[in-house]
Amino acid sequence: MRLFAAVLPPEAAVAELREAVRPLRDDRLTWAAEAAWHFTLAFMGEVRDDVLPELHTRLARAAHHTAPFTLRLHGSGHFGERALWTGAAGDLPALRMLAERADAAARRAGVPMDQHRRYTPHVTLARSHDASTHLRPYLEALAGFEGTPWQVGTLSLVRSHLPVSGVPREQPRYETVGSWPLEG
Repeated sequence: MRLFAAVLPPEAAVAELREAVRPLRDDRLTWAAEAAWHFTLAFMGEVRDDVLPELHTRLARAAHHTAPFTLRLHGSGHFGERALWTGAAGDLPALRMLAERADAAARRAGVPMDQHRRYTPHVTLARSHDASTHLRPYLEALAGFEGTPWQVGTLSLVRSHLPVSGVPREQPRYETVGSWPLEG
């Protein structure tokens, strides 16, 4: 199954972001469903079933060694002209540490991981599939966005169900398959 470790924003944070994004929604971008808004900590790709028990054990250990921390949705950013996102503010060192621990847990469980890169916390909001669509107006509109802080208390393991219908702009569906409390 296709998996990633994540921090899922609470409904109150999602509601704030929904209101900030509402006036920006148009057909020039493919907007991610609100249920898909998350901070990916470690993308694992396809994970064999026989690895899952060890992965769960190691993610539980990573959560056990991480104290709850404060985070908020913040500002905007982009990857090239393809992806629009909102970032994070708050205890970013704790978020980065949790991402490193989730990555290490996957590696130690036997999941072949991509080369480690500097972690950029973000929630993907929309994607452009047309090179003529510029993200600057969206970036400017969201630049001042500041969400209300919340306490991150859970590390989640999420399964990604990729689109299979062939319908243009169909989006993946996400399912939480494991979660562990941060205990520090």
